[in-house]
Amino acid sequence: MHFLNRVLILTALSSFMASICVATTVSGTVKGSDGAPFKGAFIQAQNTQTKITVNVLSDRNGRYEVQNLPPGKYDLHIRAIGYKSDPRLGVILKAGQAVSFDWNLENGTVRWSDLTLYQGKQLLPEGKGKEVLSMNCFVCHGFQTRMAAATRDEVGWRDRVDYMREAMHAQLRNFSDESENELVAYLAAVFGPNSTLARSPADLPRYKELERTFSDEAMNVVYVEYDLPAPTRAAWSAAPDRSGALWIPYYGRGNKIARLDPETGELQEYSVPEQDPAGVHSAVPADDGNVWFTEFFLNKVGKFDPKTKRMTTYQDNDDETPHPSKHTVRIDPQGNLWTTGSPITRFDPKSGEFKHFKEVPSAYGIAVDKDGNMWFAVLRKDGKIGRVNTKTGKVNQWSPPTQGTPQRIQVAADGMVWFGENPIFPPPGEPGGGKLGRFDPQTETFKEYTLPGPSASPYAVGIDKEGKIWYASTDLDTIGRLDPTTGHVIEYPFPHSENISREFFLDSQGRMWYTSPMNNKVGYFYLAAPVSLAVH
Repeated sequence: MHFLNRVLILTALSSFMASICVATTVSGTVKGSDGAPFKGAFIQAQNTQTKITVNVLSDRNGRYEVQNLPPGKYDLHIRAIGYKSDPRLGVILKAGQAVSFDWNLENGTVRWSDLTLYQGKQLLPEGKGKEVLSMNCFVCHGFQTRMAAATRDEVGWRDRVDYMREAMHAQLRNFSDESENELVAYLAAVFGPNSTLARSPADLPRYKELERTFSDEAMNVVYVEYDLPAPTRAAWSAAPDRSGALWIPYYGRGNKIARLDPETGELQEYSVPEQDPAGVHSAVPADDGNVWFTEFFLNKVGKFDPKTKRMTTYQDNDDETPHPSKHTVRIDPQGNLWTTGSPITRFDPKSGEFKHFKEVPSAYGIAVDKDGNMWFAVLRKDGKIGRVNTKTGKVNQWSPPTQGTPQRIQVAADGMVWFGENPIFPPPGEPGGGKLGRFDPQTETFKEYTLPGPSASPYAVGIDKEGKIWYASTDLDTIGRLDPTTGHVIEYPFPHSENISREFFLDSQGRMWYTSPMNNKVGYFYLAAPVSLAVH
């Protein structure tokens, strides 16, 4: 036995040492236009073959380090809003090599597409169409990648709005012709060839007061990202299966689910049977290897068998609900599917039968606890969280202290229920939301944690292996981590504008997976040792 243990230890050490020798490292320093060390610049190293990109930040001393890069050819870029510097393209990195590149930033232009959604809401000019834009378009995306990055006249913007009305008809059924006219006129005035906008938002007096800074301890976050093949994919989430592969639903007209191999970056896409926009909103792998997904627009659930490549969908003929839908899916220990939407529904794959829980006419996030019960969040002005006992079918609901429209929900290993309070529908005269909520099922008591920032808007919520709570703030383009034992929150910069990560999934390696649908990326993040503490 001792000999076997020694063999296992030596084998593990050999594998570890081999990985160190094979991997490459890129490091260096970043200086600002004044020659001083520059903190908070993203250095982005993309493998030109796999299109996998590693994003790291420069620390308070301007130092950065991109570790564990596989050998290959890389393009190196730097992103710092309001600054510029030439990229390093076609850099060949050899096994075990350590190379250094220093960056000297020059003053550049702050673009409207660089802004956070919160900054845009404050700085974009007022007008009738602005409210239409905020209440309809900003539900799924911001203005940065789809609007500020394009220039169209009124005809061009009407074409895009008509396209969205068709593609998202199930979600925009109350969007009127009058609303379209107001929106088109606003977009043409703001993002048209004769735009009324300032050339740069930095030219506006309020821009400076809307800038935000990050702590030194926030500079050690690492993002590893994978490019999707086309900007029409709208990847809504990325859920790992037992092999470590990620399963991704394409919302809107994407009508596909995809499998990503995180080691190679290889992506395989599989079309759903429907021709009409299905709105594939959620996809999760089951223990038996099948992948279950929802078709939000069509009120269906679907099953994909990766072995046979067979795709099967099941129609829920709910005649009692005005606009029935299937939103987020989770699987209970008995193999039943539970979906949010309108209403909460259970689907038995063996019998093919749907059961509707009319006590919950609408819900958004959903999670399963250690006993197999389903927890849900109701995204409404008077939103509640609740639990369905999967054995008895009994439903209980509780109202959080703050009317902050509960959105995503998670259950921790200790049984505590965590949820984000996103201020989508704040009460009149009140900010509402902007918090993480915790519910103790044993005492039926709530505790709320106020999040930093002028418009904290927690959407995706995840729990890591240490029990820390992570969230994505859509208005601020940040991710954050709450330590429940101390209440301390750290905000981390995100490598792109228009974050809008909808779900976090933790894999077996402790990596937190996310999607950035408007940036056409899937990725994971983790915390690395600060550069000053990194082992060389």
